[in-house]
Amino acid sequence: MPKNVLIVTASLRANSNSDALAQAFARGARESGNDVEVVSLKNQKISFCVGCLSCQTTQKCILQDDAVTISQKIKDADVVVFAAPVYYYGIPGQLKTLLDRCNPLYSSDYRFRDVYLLAAAAESDASTVDGSVQGIQGWVDCFEKATLAGTVFAGGVTTPGEIAEHSALRQAYETGKNIH
Repeated sequence: MPKNVLIVTASLRANSNSDALAQAFARGARESGNDVEVVSLKNQKISFCVGCLSCQTTQKCILQDDAVTISQKIKDADVVVFAAPVYYYGIPGQLKTLLDRCNPLYSSDYRFRDVYLLAAAAESDASTVDGSVQGIQGWVDCFEKATLAGTVFAGGVTTPGEIAEHSALRQAYETGKNIH
């Protein structure tokens, strides 16, 4: 049975390396027969959570912007993939802001079970991605039916397209291909 896979790309740069990871993952997941949608945070209007917590009883956010639509897509996905650059050893602010705005999902009947992180960074040390993993894991920990199912990290890539020959592209493709 095909899964509904949602890939959220957080880089705001055109032709980014994390977008390339997302494309490779998507190609693999589609080849395995899954339904895949890629949503970019580029040109999206996403406001900061105001902390009112009304969403915990209404399952709706009082703010009306693009985060409402994206969080609904996250709720309805079987598999959620976040593709992002590593900023200061963590997830970029635009992704963190979206994750904060997913508060209405906590008390909802969300479908997602598997969450993946695809990350790219200028630094190549394997520990470079640890803060990003911790950020996503902290979000996943709030959803008791979900797990962080895997991470793909491309280190040593800075300029757009620099990832072209990186082994992480193959790993992202294979990870997507193994979604069943």
